[in-house]
Amino acid sequence: MISRTTPDTKDILRVDDVSKHFGGLIAVDHLSFEVRESEILGIIGPNGAGKSTVLGVISGFYPATRGRVFFEGRDITGLKSHQIVQLGIGRQFQSSTLFMSLSVLDNVFYGFHLSYRTAVWKRLLRWPSALREERELKARGEEILRRMGLEPVKNEITKNLPHGHQRILGVCIALATNPKLLLLDEPMTGMNQTEIATMLDLVRGIRDSGMTIAMIEHNMTAVMNLCDRIVVIDHGQKIAEGLPKEIQDNEQVIEAYLGKDELLLDG
Repeated sequence: MISRTTPDTKDILRVDDVSKHFGGLIAVDHLSFEVRESEILGIIGPNGAGKSTVLGVISGFYPATRGRVFFEGRDITGLKSHQIVQLGIGRQFQSSTLFMSLSVLDNVFYGFHLSYRTAVWKRLLRWPSALREERELKARGEEILRRMGLEPVKNEITKNLPHGHQRILGVCIALATNPKLLLLDEPMTGMNQTEIATMLDLVRGIRDSGMTIAMIEHNMTAVMNLCDRIVVIDHGQKIAEGLPKEIQDNEQVIEAYLGKDELLLDG
């Protein structure tokens, strides 16, 4: 594939010498990389390499032990997760936090909780202004579902959805936070080939709408054909960074992680 970014493309996110320790466990070790505007950056590595921890530090779920994280030039190190969401970083989790007993639309609607302008007490008392804003947000939720192909099942109870649709719904909830940078944590886990192809098209569509994406994914065919650049992590450290073809041919990556058979591009 042809990269959508160039070396002088502006960075939207910069991870600068970040480490994260959990007691005596070093999950992330002096890690630095950038995410460029309008790109899809893949973050890959073996199980336990520290990939999800990196997303946790970026999104404010874990405080960094050392180092800094910058978003649009602003130091966001130490901010709470809800503050980081409000700045424009949305995250889909590896195990999507879904309200299984609620409808698909209601799940997306609850993703808007940080977008409310109306005071909580007015919402509780069902003031006209609160009802009007609720209608506006539900309309936005329906538009997200339409873009992501879930509008036909918007009234279905979430637990009745097939696995692939549940994974897409997790992305929809992240989109409800109106992010500039979307963090995806293994969005294709457990999907069959048809569902994976659908998710690939959806992720491309999100990027083409102007959003930047950083994603963790173990499906190497998907990563190699979807991502503009790839960062490889092993034992919390970056061992390689580059274009998909460069990663495919990197002997250190092959030996440390995937093996030659798994790094083959389609065709």
